[in-house]
Amino acid sequence: MKLSVFSDVCLRTLMLLASRRDELITTRDIAEQIGVPYNHVAKAVLELRNRLAIEVSRGRHGGSRITAHGLQLTVGALLRDLDPRADVVDCVSAHGVACPLLSQCALRSALRRAREAFYAELDGMRIEDLTGTASTAMLPFPVLR
Repeated sequence: MKLSVFSDVCLRTLMLLASRRDELITTRDIAEQIGVPYNHVAKAVLELRNRLAIEVSRGRHGGSRITAHGLQLTVGALLRDLDPRADVVDCVSAHGVACPLLSQCALRSALRRAREAFYAELDGMRIEDLTGTASTAMLPFPVLR
């Protein structure tokens, strides 16, 4: 299963903030450190703030910090919420034509069960678990472009 870019950026942002939980980190610094364009991180920060996973303070000495709620979020629940697609595959073409096998196809439901098993595996893992309990070291993130 492939995560959406948005879900990936949200997770990376939370992981960075969790690894440096006592610091306020600017959106620009988050973008730089996780190797993601600033605009992507800005959207993720807004979404995570709306979900009460992070707190954001504005101004010269402002930045973002993970909340206790954000540390306790399960990865599975967060990913389910961030990617609300009903199905893994689209059974209708770009021209609006339904697949001729739709009435006898078992693939769609099998993929739905597989996706839920993927999320269920991540339900036992909290954001806090992704970085260790007191880690302040920088995490090596691959660059997204």
